[in-house]
Amino acid sequence: MIIWLNGPFGGGKTTLAAGLCRALPGATVADPEAVGDLLRSTLADHALRPRDYQDLPLWRQLTGAFVAGLLRHTGDPVIVPMTVLNPDHAEEIFARLRQVGGFHHLVVHTEPAALQKRIAVSWEFPGDAERSEAVRAYRRRRASDYEQAAIGWMHTGGHVIDTSALTSEQTLHAALEHLRLPVPARPRPLEAPQA
Repeated sequence: MIIWLNGPFGGGKTTLAAGLCRALPGATVADPEAVGDLLRSTLADHALRPRDYQDLPLWRQLTGAFVAGLLRHTGDPVIVPMTVLNPDHAEEIFARLRQVGGFHHLVVHTEPAALQKRIAVSWEFPGDAERSEAVRAYRRRRASDYEQAAIGWMHTGGHVIDTSALTSEQTLHAALEHLRLPVPARPRPLEAPQA
């Protein structure tokens, strides 16, 4: 099973991926950003270096091979938290992953006002105000790009989980229910010993 988590930057994909990884035995998280970082550093001094690595056909090919390869290698669920806004890029990757079988595209949606609140309180780099603010600024800049993609194709191309008013645990349960997977039981509180 491959679970691709799409949605806005700062919308909770990484948090949901961590929850799914805990809930699904043997699951791994595949981060295509690492593939992009590899290409960006490799091509840093090259005339064909990418402005956005997602625009490179090579990134899309490597990402598809990486995710499919992890599934074949482990035989366990692979969770991919990655925003892909361009429908052609998404389809190029998703078509390959559908061939592997068990592909699910979940859209972790957050309404604009709720997203802005989450972005405002996020600290991607605890203790480093400058780097954290740079991430927040990027997420704010890309929010309208997500809104356009959501309206244009993403909400019809994936299963939408509106997380605007959900806790991370409720979001995890919504994802597991959609995937028809067992929702982990809450640990029962310890009872006081009877006298």
